[in-house]
Amino acid sequence: MSTTPPPQPPDNPYGPPPTSGPYGQQPYPGPPQGPYGQQQPPPPFPYGQQGPYGAPAPAPWGAPPPPPKKSRLGLILGIVGGVVVLVVAGVAALVWIGVKSDTGFPEAEYKLTLPQKVLDERYELAGDLSGTEGQAIEEEADGAWDARDTKAVVGQYSLGGDQAAGTLVISGMYGRFKNTDLARDNMMEGAAGGEGAKVAVKPKDFKPAGSDVTVTCEVLVQTQLGTEVTIPVCGWVDGNTGASIAEITADTVTKKPAEVDLAAAAETAVKIRGEIRKPLG
Repeated sequence: MSTTPPPQPPDNPYGPPPTSGPYGQQPYPGPPQGPYGQQQPPPPFPYGQQGPYGAPAPAPWGAPPPPPKKSRLGLILGIVGGVVVLVVAGVAALVWIGVKSDTGFPEAEYKLTLPQKVLDERYELAGDLSGTEGQAIEEEADGAWDARDTKAVVGQYSLGGDQAAGTLVISGMYGRFKNTDLARDNMMEGAAGGEGAKVAVKPKDFKPAGSDVTVTCEVLVQTQLGTEVTIPVCGWVDGNTGASIAEITADTVTKKPAEVDLAAAAETAVKIRGEIRKPLG
């Protein structure tokens, strides 16, 4: 019984199909096959590479987004609490000084207030902390040797009503005080002794034109939110009033301490004094 050979494929006029690409490379095999003959999508672009037409490729699932850049404006919001602590600590320190005596106290003629707006109405009152921080100061001052009839005021102001644009913290006491020069020095030391604070520019005394009181200013630095911030603090003490002032703006929060204009800060403190110090009555 004879068998018929299987039919042969027709001759390819162009020769046999290639088994490799040019220069010995393997030809592109097409998309990879998944189970059951389905095609798998191409793998995503590696992290950091570009997609088609130069567009950045998406990060792989679960990759954390890059951290946002720190904003000086947003930083202000985070440091306000620390500034309040520093100026409150300074004012609390001014009454624990001197030699115990019941004589030589001046008459009570002036008090401190917290107006709704200060510094030519540029700053608006954002929070009256007299009932909390101020109360704590009064309790510490009770029975102090060189202070009598003390009351505390603590206020937080925002620049143009926007706390992120700038903040002003006023912490003060009024009553009857002796040894005012020593009290002012103690106030600066108290602020510098706040948690995490250190003196970057030592205290300097100023007497701005037209002022009847000496103002002492210093520059502190404090690390908050992982960033070292610059905090200028000024203060005065007279026979009836004493206060620490700290102004932080978007332009000054990251300024180098040596670049802070303390003379200008002293003038600001004197101007604030004129706005918040009022006759009793």
